[in-house]
Formats: sequence, structure tokens, C-alpha cells
Amino acid sequence: MTDQVTAAHILVMHEDSARSSETRTKDEAKTMIEDVKAKIAEGADFAELAGQVSDCPSGSNGGSLGQFGRGQMVKAFEDTAFALEPGETSDIIETEFGYHLILRSA
Repeated sequence: MTDQVTAAHILVMHEDSARSSETRTKDEAKTMIEDVKAKIAEGADFAELAGQVSDCPSGSNGGSLGQFGRGQMVKAFEDTAFALEPGETSDIIETEFGYHLILRSA
């Protein structure tokens, strides 16, 4: 079992997200991340979408979070990232920060 992963993500926050200044509702955020997921499924570039859509500062770097180990991310995010195969994109996951799509690169 690996103890490090390299991943990128797209985060869509809503008004109730931790550390959020967004005014969109939770339903609006869910619809937005579903649209992003559909675009990725149709072949859109993950990094490009991260730059356009993600509410995380990492969006300006294609959503890259670099390499991280266990205990560095919130549990749902960590569990999902470590369960992915390299090159695989997650389903939508929800954390206290909003909705995420994760792309594991290594």
C-alpha cells in the first residue's frame, strides 16, 4: 500500500462551506460540479477546467495539490485519493469545504 499520492482536484464551494466566501447555494454548487464531471467524462481537460472553475487557489496550477501522505487531507478526500488508480478521476465527493473531483496522477 502506498503512503504517498500525487493528485489534483477541482473544488466547488457553497455558502455553507468551511472558509467559503461563495454565495452560491449547496444545490447550485452540486449542479456546477456535476456539469464539470460531465465535461471531464466527455474528454475535457481536467487542469483547464480546474483553472476555470475551482474555488481552491490550486486551480491556478491546474488543481495540482502535489504529493501528500496520509493524515494531510480531510478523511473523505484522503480516502478517495488513495483509492484511485493513477490516471483515474473520482466521483463527486463532499467535504466540509464543498464538492470535489480528484484526479490522481501518481
